[in-house]
Amino acid sequence: MLEYFDITQVENLCNLESKEEFLVIEFTEKNILSSEYCVEEYESKGFLGSKLIQDFPLRGKAVFLRIKRRRWRHKTNKTVVKRDFTFIAAGSKFTDELSDFLKDAGGYANRYHEQHSQLLRD
Repeated sequence: MLEYFDITQVENLCNLESKEEFLVIEFTEKNILSSEYCVEEYESKGFLGSKLIQDFPLRGKAVFLRIKRRRWRHKTNKTVVKRDFTFIAAGSKFTDELSDFLKDAGGYANRYHEQHSQLLRD
């Protein structure tokens, strides 16, 4: 992740109803265009809508990663490009690696996801 993103904010929050603390770590994509495109032909044009991904708990706290992805626009034909990040497991809020690990850990992923799913709502 740190090859393509900078950590721009870390928040230690608390769910007022359950009194459970959780972390939200914000990752902002670096302004580095993919090597398949000519840097001189494109310009950074802000960000796509952010995504919130539930990650593995840290010291007993739920962890959520807020991902802000960049978009670039071609200077003459105005087409928009963005990086293809396929590290999220299909139908899940987990990375592929974490999802595989938790599946081997006896179904902990489903219980954890259900317990904290209300925190994923924007």
